[in-house]
Amino acid sequence: MKALVLRAANAPFEMCNVPDPTPGPGEAVARVLACGSGLTIQHIKAGRVKVPFPRIIGHEVTAEIVALGAGVSGLAVGDGVTAYYYLNCGTCRNCLSQLEPLCENPGGQIGRECDGGYAEYIKLPARNFIKLPDGLDYKKYPAEVGVITDALATPFKVLRRASVKAGETVAVFGAGGGLGIHQLMMAKWARARVIAVDVASDKFETCRKAGADEVVDASKGDVVAQLLELTQGRGVDVAVDYVSSQGTLEAAVKALGKRGRLVTLGGAGKPFSVAAADMLTKELSLLGSRYVTRSEIIETLELVARGEVWPLVSDIRPLAEAEALHERVERGEVIGRAALLIN
Repeated sequence: MKALVLRAANAPFEMCNVPDPTPGPGEAVARVLACGSGLTIQHIKAGRVKVPFPRIIGHEVTAEIVALGAGVSGLAVGDGVTAYYYLNCGTCRNCLSQLEPLCENPGGQIGRECDGGYAEYIKLPARNFIKLPDGLDYKKYPAEVGVITDALATPFKVLRRASVKAGETVAVFGAGGGLGIHQLMMAKWARARVIAVDVASDKFETCRKAGADEVVDASKGDVVAQLLELTQGRGVDVAVDYVSSQGTLEAAVKALGKRGRLVTLGGAGKPFSVAAADMLTKELSLLGSRYVTRSEIIETLELVARGEVWPLVSDIRPLAEAEALHERVERGEVIGRAALLIN
């Protein structure tokens, strides 16, 4: 099969012919139609995340099952599928409680500890494949369907993690990014009032189209003051921080109103300070949100199949143009998400 292989960090992709994968017991092989090209896998290419090389990266796949190993049930040849990113044990207390991101015996991640979707075929533990729902035309829209597992499912989980209610005000820090844009969509779907916060003013029109009621240009002054002004001094109910630098996290906390909730999703992952007195007097909640559960992916796929939301994929290219596409991802030039067509 054809595959894009990375030999080292900061190295270009190599188009190679590698052996077709064969499923062992409990495994399945799928023919990849498309694979998302997000910042998560660009971190691997750029050397910001350590992986064993050589490696085939990519995990946001749309695919069709072509072969099953011994003992596999629940899948059939021809099934349209996507993939669950984490390689979980499936048997620990957290996995059995549908808290797969907190697996006690993690095996790594697709495209990091095992080869991923930048290839014509992908082999995974069968439990990592998730069947696509009826009504989702994955053959017509393989790129869009592939990114749902991250671009929309992650914001869907955030809404649940923060217990967002209709009519509440949600501020999204890093709103112009690939996940931020989709968080705006999902917050609007949840019938919240949505405020986009970013330094990239050229992305504000897209933020508005995605669902932002107001925008805050973080490059033009005190973000906290702007958010307080927009909320008549009450503060926001929920702040979602996809940047997670010290500055954004501290601003997000200060902008929270009574019973406000902050959700951080990694990003820079920097330490920050918060006044315990504010946490006490305003009864604030500081929350982390790590990827999604399988059930949250399934629920999000069903939302898309019903036509309630739709991902924004603005740059779709053939496998041969992966290098140029990743250069755009690295420079932050992609609006929404990008993807490669594989087959």
